[in-house]
Amino acid sequence: MFLRILLLAISLIISTVADAASPEFKYKEFLIGSLVKQIPDTLKQYDPATGRFGKGIWLSTDQNRMFAVAAAYAIPSENNPYFKDKQMLEVIMKAGDALIEDMDEKGMWEFRKKDGSTWGMIYMPWIYSRWIRSFGLIREEMPQDRRERWVKALTLGFTGISETQLQKIRNIPTHHAMGLYTAGKVLNRPEWCKQAADFMMRVVEEQAEGGYWSEGSGPVVNYNFVYLDALGTYYAMSKDERVLPALERGAKFHGCFSYPTGECVETIDQRNPYHAGVEQGNVGFTFTSMGRSYLKRQWIKYGLTQLSAEDIAAIRDKSQNQEGFEQQLLENGMKDLSADLIASLLLYGEEGSVAEQESTDQYVLTEDGVEKALTLRQGPWFVCLSAYTASVPTSRWIQDRQNLVSIFHDKVGLILGGGNTKLQPAWSNFTVGDPSLLKHTAGDTDPDFVPKGELYHVPGSATLIHKDALGLDLTYGPEQCAIRLNIKDPKTLEIRLESTQSSNLPVAAHWTLLPRPAEKSQIVLIEVNMANLPGEQSIKAGDELQTGSGEAVALTDAAIDLSADRLGGMLTYAGYRLRLPQTASVHWPALPHNPYRKDGRAEPKEGRIEIRIPFDKDHQAHSIILEIL
Repeated sequence: MFLRILLLAISLIISTVADAASPEFKYKEFLIGSLVKQIPDTLKQYDPATGRFGKGIWLSTDQNRMFAVAAAYAIPSENNPYFKDKQMLEVIMKAGDALIEDMDEKGMWEFRKKDGSTWGMIYMPWIYSRWIRSFGLIREEMPQDRRERWVKALTLGFTGISETQLQKIRNIPTHHAMGLYTAGKVLNRPEWCKQAADFMMRVVEEQAEGGYWSEGSGPVVNYNFVYLDALGTYYAMSKDERVLPALERGAKFHGCFSYPTGECVETIDQRNPYHAGVEQGNVGFTFTSMGRSYLKRQWIKYGLTQLSAEDIAAIRDKSQNQEGFEQQLLENGMKDLSADLIASLLLYGEEGSVAEQESTDQYVLTEDGVEKALTLRQGPWFVCLSAYTASVPTSRWIQDRQNLVSIFHDKVGLILGGGNTKLQPAWSNFTVGDPSLLKHTAGDTDPDFVPKGELYHVPGSATLIHKDALGLDLTYGPEQCAIRLNIKDPKTLEIRLESTQSSNLPVAAHWTLLPRPAEKSQIVLIEVNMANLPGEQSIKAGDELQTGSGEAVALTDAAIDLSADRLGGMLTYAGYRLRLPQTASVHWPALPHNPYRKDGRAEPKEGRIEIRIPFDKDHQAHSIILEIL
C-alpha cells in the first residue's frame, strides 16, 4: 500500500498506546506466524542449483535471507511447520556454500551493487553477522564435512575482521563487533568475545549526550539504528548490562526525532536525506520500556500504512474497545515486518513493559550546555530546527550541513526541508556568493566537494532561538542571516528571512519542497480513536504546480524554471499554498549528489523543488506565508 500516504492526527497512538491496559508488550507468539507466512516468498528468491538468493547481479548480501530461513528452521512452535525441516536445512547450507565459493583467499567478497558498479573487496559485515548466527542455529544438524568447511571459512573471515576491522567507532565496525562476539561464542574463541566486548564499551562511551552517534559532526539518524541493533544483539548474547543506558538514550533520541507519521527526522542527519516510510526499529529497542514503547507506536503506524480508510473503519467496527482497536492495528503492522527483523526479534528480543510516553510538544537537544536542535509539535504542525554546523566535509558519505529547517503538517506531511546533500547549494537555506561555483559534474566518481571560489553555502555558526521567538541565527562568511517561524493557526505558518547585506556578494535564500509523485496523491487523515475516525480525504497532490498568474505546470522529469514574473508571488502544490516575495522563482529538479552511486548521479524523484529568493540592499528581509488548503 505504498501508493497511499497515511498521515496521523495528534491524538494518534502517542496518547493511547503507552497507557494500554496491559503493562506487558508481547509480540513473539504473533511474530512466529508472520515469519512462517513470509518463508514461501523468501524461498522464491532462492536458486537451488547455485544456492544463491536474489535476482539480477548477485551480491553477497543477497544471502542475508538465510538468517530468516535459519530462524524458521530453529524456532520450535506448533505454528511453525519449518521447524527442523530437512529441506530448509539444505537451503541454509547451500546458501553458505555459495558464499564460500565466491570469497577470496582472505575471506572477502567483491562489493557489488545491482547497478553493476563495484567498490572493491570487503569483509561484508551484514552477511558475516547473519552467516555466523545462522551457523549457530544449524551446526548440530550439519554433516561433519560441511560443518568443517563452514568452520574453516568463517574462521578465516572473522580472523580478518578481528585483525583489521575494529578500529574507528563507526556503524560498520560496530556491526562487525557484534558479529565477532557471536563468532567467539559459536567457534569457541573467547579472545574474540573479549575483543568485541571491549569495542562495544568504546561504542557506548562514544555515544553523544543526546543519544546518538556521530561520524563527523552531529548526529547520524538512519545509521543510528545500526548501532542500536548491534548493541541490542550483543546484549542479548552477553547480558552485558553496561550497554543498557545507551540503548535507553537511543530510544529517547528516536522517539523525539520521528515525524508523527513514523519517518525519521532528516534535518539533523549528517548522512542521509529524508526517506519516506515508517521506521520499523530493531531488537535494540526491546530491552528498555522506552524502547518497547517506541516499537509499539511505530508498528501501529506501519500497520496503518498498509490499510485504506475503509479497512480501518471496518477494524474499528469489529473492535470492542480502544485497546482491541489498537491491538488489531498493531497486528496488521507486525505481520508485514521484514522477515530479517522478525528473525532477530524472535531470537534475541525481550518482551516487557512499555513506558509512558513523555510529552514531546517541544524537545531541545542540548550538548555540553549548548542547544543544538529542536523539535516542536504545535497542533497539526511539526517543526525541526538544527543548529549543527560543520565545514564542508571531503568525504562523499558525510553531507553538508546546509538545510536546517523542516516543516511538517498532519494533512500533507513533510512540506519544506528534506535534508542535506553535497555539490548542491540549491538545498542550502542561504547562499552567500555564486552558487555556480559548486556543482556536480556528470560521471565524476571522485569529485572535489569544496566550492571553486568564494561561496558560503553552509553556516559557519548557528544559534537556536526558541524562547521569545522560534528560529535560527546564522553566519555565512561575511553575512549574518536569520530564520524565524511563526505558527499563526492550525493552517497558517509564516517564515521570515533576513540578511545583513554587509558584503558585495550575492545572497539568496533557498527553500526545498518535497515532490509528491502523482501515484502517491492519495492522502488519508486518520485520528486513531474509535470515537472519531474521519473518512478518506482525497487531496490533489503531485501532478502540477500552480502559479500566482494562474499557470499550471506539470511536474514531470523535465526541468522547470519559473521566473519571478511567471510565478507571480504564489505557488500552490500538493494541498498547500505558499505566498512568496515577488522576486521569488522556482526551479526543478534540484538534484542531490547520491553517494551510494559511484558517479553520484541522482534521479529526478530524488530531487527537490527549489524556491529561490534573492536579497539586495533594498530587500534585506522577506516573508513566506505557508497555508494549508
